Amino acid sequence: MIKAGIIGGAGYTAGELIRLLLNHPETEIVFINSSSNAGNRITDVHEGLYGETDLRFTDQLPLDEIDVLFFCTAHGDTKKFMESHNIPEDLKIIDLSMDYRIMSDDHDFIYGLPELNRRATCTAKHVANPGCFATCIQLGLLPLAKNLMLTDDVMVNAITGSTGAGVKPGATSHFSWRNNNMSVYKAFEHQHVPEIKQSLKQLQNSFDAEIDFIPYRGDFARGIFATMVVKTKVALEEIVRMYEEYYAKDSFVHIVDKNIDLKQVVNTNKCLIHLEKHGDKLLIISCIDNLLKGASGQAVHNMNLMFNLEETVGLRLKPSAF
Repeated sequence: MIKAGIIGGAGYTAGELIRLLLNHPETEIVFINSSSNAGNRITDVHEGLYGETDLRFTDQLPLDEIDVLFFCTAHGDTKKFMESHNIPEDLKIIDLSMDYRIMSDDHDFIYGLPELNRRATCTAKHVANPGCFATCIQLGLLPLAKNLMLTDDVMVNAITGSTGAGVKPGATSHFSWRNNNMSVYKAFEHQHVPEIKQSLKQLQNSFDAEIDFIPYRGDFARGIFATMVVKTKVALEEIVRMYEEYYAKDSFVHIVDKNIDLKQVVNTNKCLIHLEKHGDKLLIISCIDNLLKGASGQAVHNMNLMFNLEETVGLRLKPSAF
């Protein structure tokens, strides 16, 4: 059994990660660290887990008792922890924050998008889990980069559910504001753009265009629905072939010939992609669950790869659908 520890156990992504690991046939949760909730039952915070666990939060860190450590911490906290604690040499780490997503000589974290860095992830000791928007958008664009087709700016519009803002209440996640409402935020300046560019340039070294990304807040709880527009004269049939070929060995990305919708992916680790050609414009539609494929499901996927397990173990999940 893979013995797992979690730091930062009270948020939405932690709740989903706990749920997945509790039901994972090869994993045992040793501790869930949360100093503000130490001593409280997990179900006092994650009420959807009633009947599934008697675990309690702890302020202890028995790092020598685990094989893998997940960070579900605020951005900046993982780096602080790594710099202030003695980490066992053989302990595998999966960080769900953005602290180590950009490659640097200052760290050895692998960017953990399996559909891009599967081989490196399988042998990695430290993995940086991608951002949720970044995952959805990259999966829509990677096959084009692989075929050196991103030669102009890419227009991206994507809408996310309220869970993307985290568990702490705020003005723009308040139900009376969010319900029946919609708004733009961080236009052209979202923090996930650098990691998207990094991945595209990894496949297409000549890529130096802009990702013109407009994020939206949606009036639903979970999911990301993204549309991308790229100019190309290549026929749709050939583009579909490129996408199917690129994702042929990936279990969670599916190219769908019909239009897609968010409910087909919510509560799963899937990404669905639909392609349309309108004149010389290629429309790419991509959707994921921001808490699963965009966070905790992808973290478990990475864990499976790091421990040489079949990648879908513990992740065969049914979409909410209706």
